[in-house]
Amino acid sequence: MSKSTRLLIVFLFALAGVPAVSVADGGVAWETLSGQEQKVLKPFKERWDQLPAERQQKMREGAERWSRMTPEQKQKTRQRFNRWESLTPEQRKRLRQRKEHFKQLPPDQQEQLRKRREWFRQLPQEKREELRNKWKGMSPEERKVFKQKHRQRREQMKPEQRQRMRENSKQRQVR
Repeated sequence: MSKSTRLLIVFLFALAGVPAVSVADGGVAWETLSGQEQKVLKPFKERWDQLPAERQQKMREGAERWSRMTPEQKQKTRQRFNRWESLTPEQRKRLRQRKEHFKQLPPDQQEQLRKRREWFRQLPQEKREELRNKWKGMSPEERKVFKQKHRQRREQMKPEQRQRMRENSKQRQVR
């Protein structure tokens, strides 16, 4: 297993962030892990017995997920990890804050954002770049006005109109 893969796994497991507890408090001894688990979790071998039982369990679940991933999924995960590693601490902080904000939103708003993100991802690369550049070119005040107008327009629409708009958008994507 490459060093970057081990770092990726360490990073993924570090996100679990559970307070420290010893093996005596319900953890699992390293020797009882399967060979595959030991291989994936090797970076933690020396301090495994000092990890909290909850964190050990999350790490074992992560190792299981990793072992079930296809090579393509593992490659995508490595790419995401490398992208994360290239971010500045401030960028990471902002992303964590945005994630927390997203988690606080009502489920219907979360779903709406997921759909919008997917819509955006389905656009041709040139169109995405055009929209990004347009957004970047706006001042904070212009962005605020844009969001308000868009929100008001959506709220004034009847559900059938919103559905038609979504269907039309999907049809344009197919062309």
